[in-house]
Amino acid sequence: MDKGIITKLKKSFEDYAHETDGVEFWFARDLQKLLGYDKWENFLNVIEKAKTACEKSGYEILDHFPDVRKMVDLGSGAKREVEDFMLTRYACYLTAQNGDSQKEEIAFAQSYFAIQTRKQELIEQRISLVERLQARQKLVASETELSKLIYERGVDGDGFARIRSKGDQVLFGGYTTAKMKDKLGVPQSRPLADFLPTITITAKNLATEITNFNVKKDDLQGEERITKEHVLNNADVRQLLSKRGIKPEELPPEEDIQKLERRVRKDEKQIAQSSKKKLAKNRGSK
Repeated sequence: MDKGIITKLKKSFEDYAHETDGVEFWFARDLQKLLGYDKWENFLNVIEKAKTACEKSGYEILDHFPDVRKMVDLGSGAKREVEDFMLTRYACYLTAQNGDSQKEEIAFAQSYFAIQTRKQELIEQRISLVERLQARQKLVASETELSKLIYERGVDGDGFARIRSKGDQVLFGGYTTAKMKDKLGVPQSRPLADFLPTITITAKNLATEITNFNVKKDDLQGEERITKEHVLNNADVRQLLSKRGIKPEELPPEEDIQKLERRVRKDEKQIAQSSKKKLAKNRGSK
């Protein structure tokens, strides 16, 4: 995400922050605009999902989503009462987690509300972390789909491993999966992708998605034909990267993604605990 966009969004989110009894909060109708939702009804669906996530995590909904009533101007001096919510930082975080991940505002908010301090460099780091986690999740999904597709076409688990390894060998300029693990210091028992940078994870996912698409479109059968397809797609992706001066085998490893996932879960607990004071007693317009 562009740093200029991050700076602009950071200021907007801070401008709408409120505080009561030492608890930071945002009004839901303000957050609706900040997260790029035009219709309250659509945004309300996101809030309901966030409430469910809050309850499943073992926290009281009213501690983080107390409802309030507000008067809004309709024009010509007329006013109307509308529903709203006072959302703690944790409630905002859960709302962003359940929002449309394609929106830049959502991607920013997921990191903004997870960071207790408002230092921009930490927000930027967090956004990069989340982008890597999301890229890894997409790769898991595409590889899972490929595994199912080829199983239906007569290829067993060992065949899937061979297909994926041959794709890696092309993508990494001749290095097999095992050799890349040795090169990057990755334990042989762990997935290589857990230690790859976001750009490489994304490249592997793109090649796999193309393979999935063509396997279904052309009804490819058997290990040999599917291997040729996957190798070709990895070669094309490598060529694209090479044109931009990127050689996947030369990029340094990143931090173990499992550690990042544990850090995210820890952050979630800290957000909830720091927002544990009840806002319910402060219902009403501010």
